[in-house]
Amino acid sequence: MPIRLWAMTSAFALCAGAAAADMNFNRIASFATHANNADAMAESSAEIISASGDGMTLAYSDSPLGVVGFIDITDPAAPKPLGNIDLGGEPTAVSMRNNTAFVGVNTSESYDAPSGMLKVFDINTKTELAACDLGGQPDSTAIAPDGSFITIAIENERDEDLGDGRVGQLPGGYVAILDIVDGTADCASLVKADVTGLAEIAPEDPEPEFVDVNAAGEIAVTLQENNHIVLLNKAGEVLNHFSAGSADLDQIDATDERGALLFTESQKGRLREPDGLQWIDADHFAVANEGDMDGGSRGWTIFAKDGTVVYESGNSFEHAIIQTGHYPDKRSDAKGAEPEGMEFATFDGTPYAFILAERASVVGVYDVTDPTAPVLHQMLPSGIAPEGAIAIPERGLFITANEADLIEDGGIRSHVMIYEYQDAPAAYPQLTSAGADTLIGWGAVSGMVAGEDGIVYAVNDSFYGFQPTIFTIDTTQTPAQITKAMPVTRAGHIAQKLDLEGITLDGEGGFWLASEGRTDRVIPHALYHVDAEGEITEEIGLPAALLAGEKRFGFEGVTMIGDTLWMAVQREWGDDPKDHVKLVSYNLESKEWGAVHYPKAAADTGWVGMSEITAHGDYVYVVERDNQIGANAKIKKVYRIPTAEMVPAELGSTLHVVSKEEVRDLIPDLASNGGYIVDKVEGLAIFPDGTAWISTDNDGVDDSSGETFFWSPGKF
Repeated sequence: MPIRLWAMTSAFALCAGAAAADMNFNRIASFATHANNADAMAESSAEIISASGDGMTLAYSDSPLGVVGFIDITDPAAPKPLGNIDLGGEPTAVSMRNNTAFVGVNTSESYDAPSGMLKVFDINTKTELAACDLGGQPDSTAIAPDGSFITIAIENERDEDLGDGRVGQLPGGYVAILDIVDGTADCASLVKADVTGLAEIAPEDPEPEFVDVNAAGEIAVTLQENNHIVLLNKAGEVLNHFSAGSADLDQIDATDERGALLFTESQKGRLREPDGLQWIDADHFAVANEGDMDGGSRGWTIFAKDGTVVYESGNSFEHAIIQTGHYPDKRSDAKGAEPEGMEFATFDGTPYAFILAERASVVGVYDVTDPTAPVLHQMLPSGIAPEGAIAIPERGLFITANEADLIEDGGIRSHVMIYEYQDAPAAYPQLTSAGADTLIGWGAVSGMVAGEDGIVYAVNDSFYGFQPTIFTIDTTQTPAQITKAMPVTRAGHIAQKLDLEGITLDGEGGFWLASEGRTDRVIPHALYHVDAEGEITEEIGLPAALLAGEKRFGFEGVTMIGDTLWMAVQREWGDDPKDHVKLVSYNLESKEWGAVHYPKAAADTGWVGMSEITAHGDYVYVVERDNQIGANAKIKKVYRIPTAEMVPAELGSTLHVVSKEEVRDLIPDLASNGGYIVDKVEGLAIFPDGTAWISTDNDGVDDSSGETFFWSPGKF
C-alpha cells in the first residue's frame, strides 16, 4: 500500500494558490473523439464544433471519418458519446440551431471540379431533413442570430501542387446564402454571392474561408489567400470590402533553426491573411491572422465595418504564448503559433474573444469590453491543434475542438475539451516567464533541484540542443515564475551536444548536470560541472565498464549524497536483468564509479523507466513512469529508497538490488487538470522542509499540446 506522506490538498488548489477568487475559465473535462467510433483505432478528428439550442449536445465535424460526431454534455464534467452520422463526403463545418445540425460536406472529385452539399439533420433522430447542392466546395458555415438564414463560404480551394501553390486557379469561390424555413434549409432559396473582382490579390480567384453573421444580418467573410475581407447583406450584395492589410512584427523568431528560442528578428509589412472571423458587436469584428501564402501576422486584429483597424495585437499574443511555454519552435520559419480559429461570447456581462493558436495548442482569452483596447484575461491549455470552438454562456461553458489525432505515432488522440466559467483562480498556467525582466522562451523542462528561499533550478533537454539552459524558478509566486534563463556555455560560447536531463547543486554556487546522451546523434553520456555563470568547468565521461552495455537511454536525473553523485539510468542497458535499471554512483573525491540495481515495474504496453532522482533526508526519491499517454497511462509514481541501501558495488560485478516504497501515484494529480494524462513526468525537487515540486516535459510543443504542469502536492 502507498504510504501517506503528502498533505491532502488537491493539486488544483495548490497550483491555483490562495489568491482572491475572480471569474476565470478552467478546464473541467475532455472527450476523446474515438469514443464515438465503432473502430476505436481508426483515425478520428474534432474540427469545427457547435452546440444545440439547449446547450446539452455538441456536434463536431470529423473529416477523416467523414462523419459528424455528437457528445452529450448534460453533465459537462462527464461528457458521453452519442455516436456519429455518416455524411457520404468530407464534413468541413457544422452549425446547430435548436435540435438541427447544418453540415457543409465536400464531395469534390478534383480541384478543377469542386462540389459540395449542405446537409441538414435532426440530431435527436439522426434523420436527414434536407440536402442542398451548393455547386462548390464548402468551408465554414454560420447561422444568422435570428435563425432566418445560413451562409456558407464556398472556397473552391486551389491545388497547392500547381502554380507554386498560388491563387489564380479557377473556378473561383463565392458565398452561399440559404433561407431557413421551418427549421431546415430551403434549397430553392440558394443565393451565390459573387465576390470576384474585389481583392487586389488574384481578384478572379477568391477563396472565401470563414463567415460570420451579426445581429443585423450582415455577413463578414475572410478571403484568406487574397488577404481581403468582404461584407455582404442577406441578398448577397456587397456592402463593403477592403484589404486585410499587414502588420509590422518585432521580437519574433522567424528562422527554423530548431533547437533555440531566439526572439530577435523582425518582419515588416507581414500580410495578415486572416482565417477565423467573429463579430464582437454590431460595428466591429475580429480576425485571427493565421496566414497562408505570403503572410500570417501571428496575432489578431479588430476591424470596424468601414475597414478601419481599431486594434492590432502585433507580437503581444505570441509573446504571451512564449511566456506560457507553448511556442512551437519548429514553426518559426512559417507562421509561428498560427492563430486560426476564434469564438466570441458574453459571460455575465463581459464580452470575451477566444483566440485559438493552432500550432501552439493554446487559447488566449481577451476581455473586449473596449474593442480598441482588449485585455488578455488568461491563457487556456487545449488539445493538440485547436481548430474550432463554441461558447455556451447560458451554461457558463466554453469548448474547443482539437483536430490532431496522433494514433499512427502512438500519441494522443483528438479531443474535445470543456471549460467552465468559475468564480475561482485560473488553474493554468502553472509555470510562466511572464513578469521576467526580459522575454524568456522555454519548454521541455526536464531535471530539477531545489535551492534556497523557494527557488527551483531546472534544465531543458535536447529538444533545444542549441540552447541548453538553466532556469531559475520562483515557486513563491502563483503561478510559479521563471525569472532567469542562464545559458550553459563552454569557453564562453553556447555549449553544444548536450542532452540535459538532470541538475543538482554543487554546494559552492554552481551545479552538476547530467546529459542523457544519444550515440545516434553523437551526443555523449556525461556529467558536467558548471559554475554560477553557467560555464562548464569540468566534463566527466562514462567509464568503459559502464559503456560496455550502453544503450541510448542514459542518465535521467542527478543528485548528491555527501561526496557522491547518483544518477538514474532511464532503462535497462545490455548488462541489466529484465525490469532492473542502474542507479549509478560517482565519487568526486576517489573518482570511483559504482552502481546499485533498482527494480522497476514491468510494462504492459510500451516501456517503464526512470525520470528523476532526488536525495532528501534518509531517502532517495525517484520518479518512475511509463511512456503511455491519455487513457493508456498506468504508471506515473514517486518512490523512495532508504539511503542506507545506496551502497554501490563495482561496475561489472553483481549489484545490490535496493528496496522501494511507493510515495505517491501522480495520475490523480495529472487528471485533476481536466485534460488527458500527459506522459512525461520529468522533474522532482524537494526543499529542506520537505516541500516537493513536480514538473512535466512538454516536448517543445512538437506533437504535444505544449502543456507543462508544475505543482506541489505538499511535503514529504
